Order: sequence, then structure tokens, then C-alpha cells
Amino acid sequence: MKLKALIPLLGFAVLALFLARGLQLKPREIPSPLIGKPVPAFVLPPLLDGDAPLRQADMTGKISVLNVWASWCGPCREEHPLLLDLARRRPELQLLGLNYKDEPAQATRWLKELGNPYRAIGSDTRGQVGIDLGVYGVPETFVIDRQGLIRYKHVGPLTAELLRDTLEPLLDRL
Repeated sequence: MKLKALIPLLGFAVLALFLARGLQLKPREIPSPLIGKPVPAFVLPPLLDGDAPLRQADMTGKISVLNVWASWCGPCREEHPLLLDLARRRPELQLLGLNYKDEPAQATRWLKELGNPYRAIGSDTRGQVGIDLGVYGVPETFVIDRQGLIRYKHVGPLTAELLRDTLEPLLDRL
């Protein structure tokens, strides 16, 4: 009889352990199964009239940073000045944008208002390329090496500290 009374208590203890472990996880450090693998093949129409489509093939031969963003995304607005600065300070860097599940007209207005740091921007209105990349939400940023392999993924807005301590040292090594 006493053993039966302990079963709910043991169940609660196991549940509490899982909850405690979950609270220790850092959501910005979600591992990506694509690290070390090629960028999935895609071709996206350009966001801006007159630009070329954004293709996975464009990400070979150069170090690329692919930033997934949307005009409706508040944290994207917060990180945008850092992207403008990164593009200005590192003109050799291929900074690419993937406009995710956005209205092209709104995204274009957003860039006119805030500035355009990107060399090319693909319009992923249905979100299919984002799904293929394992995007959880926006913003997300990927670093891609010269061979077209994903070397780093950051979930959430970029910060000055992240750029200084993680992203730029990685770019220097590549």
C-alpha cells in the first residue's frame, strides 16, 4: 500500500528533473543538423526589382552571411544597424538576405526606411526555403564558407557582443 502512494511522488520527481534541465538550456544555442553540410539547393525570386534571383549556388567561392529577416519582425529592426555596420566594415563579405514570409512591398519599404546592407535578397514568401534551412523564426543568421558549407547558425537577433566575440572571429578564420 505504501508503494502505491510513492508512485505519484516519483512521477513528480522525474517531471521536475526534466523541467529543471529544460530551464538550463539556452534557446539561442539550438543545434542545427545542417552545421558542416551544404546549404540546401534553392532559387528564390529577388525581393527588389531588377536584381538577380538568390540561389544556393551563389554561396560558393565566397564567405557568405545569410540573414533571415522580415519587415514584421521587431528583433530584425533591432539588429539591422549592426548588419549595416558589418556590411560597411567588411566590403569583401557577401551579406545576403532571405526575406521570410513577408509581403514584398512592405519589405521593400522597410529597406528604404532603414537602409539595405544586403548584396542580394531572396523573397521566401511561402517560407519553404526557411523550412529547408531549419529556420525556427526570424531573425536567424547563417555563416557559410567558400565551399558552400554552413559553419554557424545563430537564432535570434545579432548583438554587438556576438558579432565581436563569435561571428567576426569565425569570419576571420574562414
